This record gives sequence, C-alpha cells and structure tokens, in this order.
Amino acid sequence: VQLQASGGGLVQPGGSLRLSCAASGSIFSINNMGWYRQAPGKQRELVASITSGGTKYYADSVKGRFTISRDNARNTVYLQMDRLKPEDAAVYYCKDVFGATMGLGSWGQGTLVTVSS
Repeated sequence: VQLQASGGGLVQPGGSLRLSCAASGSIFSINNMGWYRQAPGKQRELVASITSGGTKYYADSVKGRFTISRDNARNTVYLQMDRLKPEDAAVYYCKDVFGATMGLGSWGQGTLVTVSS
C-alpha cells in the first residue's frame, strides 16, 4: 500500500491545518496508522497514531491540539491540527506504525507545514 500525505502549507501561529493521508489500497488491514514529523536538524518523531479499533495516541507536545482520525471506507487517515505553534513546523509523513518501527517500507514525500507570522 502506497501512502501519500497532503494538506500542508503556510499558516500563522494559532491557525489550523488538516492533513490527509491517502492510501493506494485498503488500509482496513493496517492496524496502527501514524502521523510522523521531522523538523530540520531533528529526528523524525511520532505525532499521533490510531488503531483499526479507534485507539488513539498523541505525543505530549500535540495533545489537546491535534486530532487523528481514519476513514477506512475512503482509505484515508487525517490529522486535524489546531492552535499551531512555530515548533510544529516540519515535514509530516504518514506511515503504518509497525513498518516505521521495524524500518520497513518507504516514507514517501511527506507534506510541509510551515508555521510563521
């Protein structure tokens, strides 16, 4: 399954963006889907994840501001980002958490989020 992240852009601090991750095939069988981000000079980090059963995880830095969701019928995972901060600026990627953890599969191009006034 190929994953393509989109929806990034330039937003002012305090603004919102909604990222989408479209899969080329069914994500129904992918248990745990995650959104990751990588800022310049920093390691890639898991921002949020959601299991097929709907269990969600959020990094402390985004808890209360970001919301992850998935639509298995549309083979899409979303990341609603509210009250954005400059430190949220990064390239955002979506990937299955198992593959990310085990170093399997590719990461794709990601989508760039810039938070600046």
